[in-house]
Amino acid sequence: YPVGRLDYASEGLLLLTNDGDLAHSLMKAASHVPKTYVVKVSGKPAEEKLARLRQGLSIGTDEQKRVKTAPAKIRLIRDAPNPWYEITLIEGRNRQIRRMFEEIGHHVEKIRRVRYGPLALDVEPGRFRPLTLQEVAQLKSAAQPRSPMVSRHRNVSS
Repeated sequence: YPVGRLDYASEGLLLLTNDGDLAHSLMKAASHVPKTYVVKVSGKPAEEKLARLRQGLSIGTDEQKRVKTAPAKIRLIRDAPNPWYEITLIEGRNRQIRRMFEEIGHHVEKIRRVRYGPLALDVEPGRFRPLTLQEVAQLKSAAQPRSPMVSRHRNVSS
């Protein structure tokens, strides 16, 4: 089972598993598994435009609807006329990063997924490796649904 997807013009970390339940859990919106990408953008966005990405913004979908994205973490990693950013999302809408940058007036030239939850990209393009048992356990933990607020106190009645 593939976990998530990368479009034709993207590259990077892609998970394949024989555990359908794990794949489903990792892709459910409620799990909020963070995915980190390195992105090269045409032109340098103004800070106020990047703030819109950090806050979440409305983007178009394939169904001609508009949806609001969850807030993204974004930081400049290489300053240049066409800069590179690291961006972390907790959702995975189709072409989301490209649409987010288009919404603020900038074309994405390159995207590379470098992290999926606890896993970091550590092999060359075209290569693969099996996950360790520890990595599988970390993925299963990461796939657990996250509630917005967790009580630290428990009331127990008999």
